[in-house]
Amino acid sequence: MSVPAEERETVAWPADGYVAVVKQDCPTCRLVEPVLAGLPGLTVFTQDDPAFPEGVADRRDDTDLDASLALGIETVPTLVRFAGGVEQGRVVGWSRAQWAELTGVAGLGEGLPEYRPGCGSRTQDPDVAEEILVRTRGGSLRARRLEIAALEDEAEALFDRGFTDGLPVVAPTPARVLRMLEGTSRKPDEAVAVVPPNLAEATVEKVAINAVLAGCRPEYLPVVLAAVEAACTDEFNAHGLLATTWGAGPAIVVNGPIRAEIGMNWAGNALGQGNRANSTIGRALQLVIRNVGGGRPQEVDRAALGHPGKVGFCFAEDEEGSPFEPLAQSRGVPPGRSAVTVFAAEGPRGLADQISRTPESLARSLAQGLRSVCHWKLPGGFDASLVLSPEHGRTFREAGWDRARLHWELDELLLLDRAEITRGAGGIEEGVPARASDRPVPKFRPGGYMIMYAGGGAGMFSAVIGGWAGGPGGSAPVTREVDPWR
Repeated sequence: MSVPAEERETVAWPADGYVAVVKQDCPTCRLVEPVLAGLPGLTVFTQDDPAFPEGVADRRDDTDLDASLALGIETVPTLVRFAGGVEQGRVVGWSRAQWAELTGVAGLGEGLPEYRPGCGSRTQDPDVAEEILVRTRGGSLRARRLEIAALEDEAEALFDRGFTDGLPVVAPTPARVLRMLEGTSRKPDEAVAVVPPNLAEATVEKVAINAVLAGCRPEYLPVVLAAVEAACTDEFNAHGLLATTWGAGPAIVVNGPIRAEIGMNWAGNALGQGNRANSTIGRALQLVIRNVGGGRPQEVDRAALGHPGKVGFCFAEDEEGSPFEPLAQSRGVPPGRSAVTVFAAEGPRGLADQISRTPESLARSLAQGLRSVCHWKLPGGFDASLVLSPEHGRTFREAGWDRARLHWELDELLLLDRAEITRGAGGIEEGVPARASDRPVPKFRPGGYMIMYAGGGAGMFSAVIGGWAGGPGGSAPVTREVDPWR
């Protein structure tokens, strides 16, 4: 484990001479005990037994591991030479030749083996590393501590206190939160967003806590941070999406190199379970909205039905296989950059067309699926997304259609005949009011649906994801770049 220099304890050792770090539990350290006793100008720091090694005049207790951390010790024994307070060289493990070269003392360790590799430093023990992390960096955490009784079950305690989405969560211990924060260089107290509905400030630390609860790995945190930023904009209108009785919730699609870096799924079952990054990133966003913003079901979240994806809905786009430019790039993100697009989403509905072999026929099938969003007789109100599968995408690739061409064709196919959608038409009272005009009505507002590409290589099935109201008062998709170095 490494600790930033500014967070290490100050340890004093001789400006000139040698420092050895050992532990009694290490066979190699015990092997070189006679060598240590015979080295002039030597200071020994011992990690586990202050009485070890015998025969050394300047022997110091390092059971708190401050010296080991300051020296960056990963293996014991380690021998370090100092001159003028500056390290001049070190040897890790036991090597007669290297120890003799470093010290200038001939005949060291006669009768001992030429080489032994040594043992892992106590700083590398998982339990000890966690304690060190909390001791050295725990002061940077500002969130309120939740006290749990010794005999209280962590999982049940978090259920009882309302921090879960109905499923078990990972207890956000200080060590786990600190490890999560290692996924970003942003400061823990930096403000990320103001989270509706309670308009509470979410700091990087608070987002990290909910990422732990969700089961994220630290490398997912930059994606979660970008998603929180996007979801808390006026354009996305998370408060409105929560307060509506419609069943949609936030969903995330990820583009760029970070998809592969964190192991996201854009292939088979891309919209389903089984991938840790997909599952936990979407869940972390929802937990931030719940735990920081106060968006709880049957309170501000007024959905009449909801859908299972409201636990968390996140997937990556298959950029390598797509016949189109990546979604984020079509929305203004420079090529090669990572980004998230947060959008309002119902549960996905499969759309099968196993016969169409021309782009014109397939586009008509897709248009019929999109027409069903909200209600097939209601135009202009709700947005939607279309997730195109590889087998369907192949049809458009072979015909040379790009994203813009498919959008243009779908726009034409989604002009609705007013006679079909007027109230009472087809024996259905739902619909639009009767008008004198017979001009066709567009199903979606301009820019009211997105096209994405993901899924397994077999199966002529795409998916329509209904959204929510678009335009003023509704929710618009929002794209934010992901900076893994922030």
